Amino acid sequence: MMTAERNAAANTIASYRRDLADYAGFLVRQGRTLGQAAPEDVEAYFASVEGRGLKPATAARRLSALRQFHRFVLADGVRTDDPTSRIEAPRRGRRLPKYLSEEEVEALLQAAVKGIETAAGLSRQRRALRQLALVEMLYATGLRVSELVGLPLAALAHDPRFALVRGKGGRERLVPLSQPARAALSRWLEVRPAALLPKQAKWLFPAGTATGHMTRQHFAQGMKALAIEAGIEPERVSPHVLRHAFASHLLAHGADLRVVQTLLGHADISTTEIYTHVLDEKLRTLVNRHHPMAKLPRRTN
Repeated sequence: MMTAERNAAANTIASYRRDLADYAGFLVRQGRTLGQAAPEDVEAYFASVEGRGLKPATAARRLSALRQFHRFVLADGVRTDDPTSRIEAPRRGRRLPKYLSEEEVEALLQAAVKGIETAAGLSRQRRALRQLALVEMLYATGLRVSELVGLPLAALAHDPRFALVRGKGGRERLVPLSQPARAALSRWLEVRPAALLPKQAKWLFPAGTATGHMTRQHFAQGMKALAIEAGIEPERVSPHVLRHAFASHLLAHGADLRVVQTLLGHADISTTEIYTHVLDEKLRTLVNRHHPMAKLPRRTN
């Protein structure tokens, strides 16, 4: 149902499968089955989850998986009740996104350019050009890493100034490409391997993997290495951090929140609103710099 009717992403399906398997395993150890689970069993399961030290965000996703499963079997008439109906979602703190400064992103890009200049041989030169194209595209578009590595060649066929991206839930959006990103892509396409297997030929960033395209993990590892070259702690750098930087820097330079929502592919603007921390900081700086009272010495009693 999740695949056929809701068009859920493969990663979502895999996560829900793991969550439900963990839940079913807990019930088996209690001498129960999925069909016999009572509200008390669900509560006991989440008590065990909490005891294992799972993060609130992970526990909240597990509850979502369980709720959707039990609502599905209720709607299908397999059960006459929903044992998750009285379970409250774990409280989650609203964490600010981690992101890099504009200077740090520039250092990453310069390190990628240097990698091209120092690469010896076609194979290394090709990898270095691919790395620059990936980083330039990610910072120019704010794509999710799975969207970026899974871009088909056809995504650029409509207009070289835009990429047609299929995001979560199969929703498509047009994302503009900056001039540096287009230039980096052009250089990559000049050296992109021509002799490819059919399952590889359709992808912008082909690889010898089960999917035929580069994996998220491989790209993330490359970014860690690039961070070291740029003099940045590798723990602070990941594809998702660069996506955060894209959104944060756009807002800092006056972009409209709705525009950023569209570019990021967020279905709900509340997801995008977390980036307004940048605007808060910008307003604070403006007040401290320009308000006359901010420059007066503090009076003391």
